[in-house]
Amino acid sequence: MKAWGKTLGTVLLAGSLMIGGSALSGAFQAPEKAYAEDVQRNIVSVTGKGELAIKPDVVYLSIGVTTSAATAEEAQKTNGAKIAKITALLKGTWGIADKDIQSTQFSVQPNYSYSEKDGQQVKGYNAHHTLQVTYRDLTKVGALLDAASAAGANNIGNAQFAIEDPSAFETQVIEKAMANADVKAAAIAKAAKRSLGQVVTVTQNDDGNNPVVYMENAAMSKVAADAAGGTSVEPGEVKVSTQLSVVYELK
Repeated sequence: MKAWGKTLGTVLLAGSLMIGGSALSGAFQAPEKAYAEDVQRNIVSVTGKGELAIKPDVVYLSIGVTTSAATAEEAQKTNGAKIAKITALLKGTWGIADKDIQSTQFSVQPNYSYSEKDGQQVKGYNAHHTLQVTYRDLTKVGALLDAASAAGANNIGNAQFAIEDPSAFETQVIEKAMANADVKAAAIAKAAKRSLGQVVTVTQNDDGNNPVVYMENAAMSKVAADAAGGTSVEPGEVKVSTQLSVVYELK
């Protein structure tokens, strides 16, 4: 940057001597454009990636009940009784707080049948209610799902394992991403027979994805585990990651 300041001063002085003060603005614009073009020729841009594999500390469970009945009122009433029983179980037996139980889906819809003789007709109603349950004792996830199923849950979705506070690992993944960018940029500079200068800009490019890993559909896992006497759920590891777009000077 200092070398370019010196060049700019020389060009401005030469312009003043040759064509006078009235051409000062024109003399200023020319080297500014040349500087911008030279900077573009003397940079390297890379993407650095940082990732950590960590044991999850929370799981988000989808536990639902679907009920069929002749009328919408009956379907909804029966479904509500089952959900109330499951909710009481989660709070009382499993000690899950109110804030960790949230209704995410609720619907009552007609069932249709079709025949050439009668056309389309309503043949009963389905009521559906789903709870999202946040649970932190990962050693008992399988037992919790079994208990919910025994209480009437018949629509158990994916278990989503995660890090509840991934920001605790943000510094580590940023450092890994920056180190990765340094290695890439240094290799490019060496291949180009140049040397790496200072960092010009850094931009963090997160895609917004939560660090999660999914298990198989809980119903499938239950069938596979029945012979062993209960559902077995393995949390494994989840990944916390980030990407940095880094621009370096080339010397």
